[in-house]
Amino acid sequence: MLYYLVTALYVLVCFTMMLVVYLQQGKGGDIASAFGGGSSQAAFGARSGATVLSRATTVCAILFMVGALALGIIGKRGPTSSVLGGRTPLTQPSGPTPSPLRQAVPGPTPKPAAPANNAAPAPAPAPAPK
Repeated sequence: MLYYLVTALYVLVCFTMMLVVYLQQGKGGDIASAFGGGSSQAAFGARSGATVLSRATTVCAILFMVGALALGIIGKRGPTSSVLGGRTPLTQPSGPTPSPLRQAVPGPTPKPAAPANNAAPAPAPAPAPK
């Protein structure tokens, strides 16, 4: 139950971090600023939006890393989480085991059986007159 709760919160943090990163304005190099269109700012304004979004990005990044560690630790617990954890030992076959050196020698290949036909065989053709 705890694993699913942490997973749901982790997915929520991932989507929030994507949204916050996409909302941030680029750090210079805009094509609009090259042509004098520097007045195109984000919805939050130039300075206040950058600090709020950068802090939100930092918080989301920390929560992302902590969530990844928590999911990794929680996922390792339990008997079925490991590849080798639920492994059962192989049972030994009963009776003597055949030696790999004594392998069966293949016999002659059987000839294919003649098709079963209930009709009488066709008579041989008569020789041609000369």
